[in-house]
Amino acid sequence: MVDLAPPVRRTDAIQAFTSQETPIVTITDSDGLTGTGYSYTIGTGGPAIISLLEKTLAPALIGQDPEQIEAIWRSLLFATHATSVGAITSLAIAAIDIALWDMRCQIAGLPLWKMAGGAKNRVPLYTTEGGWLHIRTEALVSDALAMQAKGFLGAKIKIGSPHISTDQKRLAAVRNAVGPTFDIMVDANQCFSRHEAQKRSAMLAALDIAWFEEPLPADDIGSHAALVQQSGVPIAVGESLYSASQFKDYLVQGGCSIVQPDVARIGGITPWLKVAHMAESFNISVCPHFLMELHVSLVCAVPNAPMLEYIPQLDSITTSRMTIKNGHAQPPDTAGIGIDWDWAAITKYSVEGSNFSITKGA
Repeated sequence: MVDLAPPVRRTDAIQAFTSQETPIVTITDSDGLTGTGYSYTIGTGGPAIISLLEKTLAPALIGQDPEQIEAIWRSLLFATHATSVGAITSLAIAAIDIALWDMRCQIAGLPLWKMAGGAKNRVPLYTTEGGWLHIRTEALVSDALAMQAKGFLGAKIKIGSPHISTDQKRLAAVRNAVGPTFDIMVDANQCFSRHEAQKRSAMLAALDIAWFEEPLPADDIGSHAALVQQSGVPIAVGESLYSASQFKDYLVQGGCSIVQPDVARIGGITPWLKVAHMAESFNISVCPHFLMELHVSLVCAVPNAPMLEYIPQLDSITTSRMTIKNGHAQPPDTAGIGIDWDWAAITKYSVEGSNFSITKGA
């Protein structure tokens, strides 16, 4: 596991992103081919993920057929049934699942975006990196204008100030600067009560906000469904959901307008694709959370993912960079997940005691 400091200060209405604990798993098959996967935290839980991988999940892989990814994913889920569904288990399984998909794509000689569907070869970007809650209004405006000039589709701004008027002034300043054709999204990070979310949604509609993200606690599907019916702004949820079934409940109950699965938090590429296709059957868009270096391939694999969130995550431990042209990201064309790891940097940033090797079953 490597421990990385975010390149900029990241704050929202309920927390600060203090550290990026990044568990990394490399799997080698009997022919010597390797696949590498990873997940992340925003400051806590990393050692628990490493322990679960070392003591339970990695030993269970020995002797398995790496191309039977669905069977492996389900066996790992049921091996940890007493702790599923939950963040730590999902983040641990994700690192393995992503590594297996990396290996599968290399065996096939295909990039992930083609192997998983190949719906399109580029996707528009929106930025979040300049919209954190602590950032002053003039800086919000400057960043949005700079990204608009680069061709980005929009910018996401954190909200959740104690009084609605503060959020309104910040957002109005950005809207006045960028004009009507540049999308502004907002993210409350689950901080509002139902009543307060209803109040703020009216203010957001007046500013033509593209979506209202995580307005309420993620486990309150009923209040989200009520807000969807009342709100003039689309409601987005998903970064704090940890299984395909949780997304199913939101979709069936009408609790969202947009889903935002996080490939690490949901347990890997295998369940991420299921959520994307399930959302498509409900005519719902997929706009995933974070992890742009991997999500660029997944959003280009499916037809109902109209944009990608720009937050650089892996620059300090990779040699590859996402290709961006005129505000659009292009998925890597190399076989595998398309991330080139800098192993010297990974060694440098590794947390002491987190390296281990499993060469036989438990």
